[in-house]
Amino acid sequence: MAFHKEPPFSHGQAARTAIVLCNLGTPDEPTAPAVRRYLAEFLGDHRVVEIPKPIWWLILHGIILRVRPKKSAAKYATVWTPEGSPLKVWTDKQATLLRGYLGERGHQVTVRYAMRYGNPSIPAVLDELKAQGMTRVLLVPAYPQYSGTTTASVFDGVALWGLKARQLPEMRFINRYHDDPGYIEALAKKVQQHWLHHGQSEQLVMSFHGVPQRTLELGDPYHCECHKTGRLLAEKLGLAKDRYKVTFQSRFGKAKWLEPYTEPTLIAMGQQGVKSVDVVCPGFTSDCLETLEEINMEAREAFLHAGGQQFSYIDCLNDSPDWIRALSDLVENHLQGWPTKQADDPMALKASRERALAMGAKD
Repeated sequence: MAFHKEPPFSHGQAARTAIVLCNLGTPDEPTAPAVRRYLAEFLGDHRVVEIPKPIWWLILHGIILRVRPKKSAAKYATVWTPEGSPLKVWTDKQATLLRGYLGERGHQVTVRYAMRYGNPSIPAVLDELKAQGMTRVLLVPAYPQYSGTTTASVFDGVALWGLKARQLPEMRFINRYHDDPGYIEALAKKVQQHWLHHGQSEQLVMSFHGVPQRTLELGDPYHCECHKTGRLLAEKLGLAKDRYKVTFQSRFGKAKWLEPYTEPTLIAMGQQGVKSVDVVCPGFTSDCLETLEEINMEAREAFLHAGGQQFSYIDCLNDSPDWIRALSDLVENHLQGWPTKQADDPMALKASRERALAMGAKD
């Protein structure tokens, strides 16, 4: 195995800490070729699709990558911004704001964002940080609820990079924060602000990204963690059990996925006489194709066509101050023991002690 060429090791090198906010990923542009490259990497991950590789390779390359990229590219085009993909734009902003918040708290850290699929890739970002002399890295997946299909895949990406690195930085990994008080508070504030300006609908639908039912049966905790997030958010909002529903979106293929499904649930609600719904997506920390197109366009149309009269989509956490504060708290908690503050730096402490002793001698 060939190792990456690395900067020469320097004895006495000061410890430097980096934080990497890892999100799922996005095509580089809303075109069929770019989407095809992205989907080939995303759907080619065995964590995402657990069908035996030889069979899945034939299906993926023989059928899906011939048909789906053009359709998906058209959907991406409906949500694309002048700055690029919404998911990339928001993740970039979150990393920038996180660096600012931590800096105000005295932490001297480098903050970057990376994508599990697409650019900037996890290996590219870790290569950059290593070249800059980072000796400690805290990895923060953008998924509050743990799943082998998402969170564990981020770890895989880091581990694969590590196979080609001669000297690894010290690493820490946050794998879940579905019940973190700050995260729940930030979600509640988002919903409450929406109600303040637009009024409260009859029902609140909390739509999480779906995964195959088989993952739950094999021991994946995602389903339980989504329901706990939903329960805690409802309690924070003071909602009775009959005023909210937890659903799952983004089905793929013919296998059974976690139920109830979001769009069929909304259609049934419209047919049963529910006139207004608010829909929030707690599992997505950044707005993206799955929230802006699948929910705010497709699900909206389905509900209204079924007899509903008012559909309100509540934005993801994105760059809300409550969320960035909660994220900063989460990161700060996992930085404990690492000398990230100037006062915690061993050299700074030594210099401070020497200055104090010198001043004492003068007195």
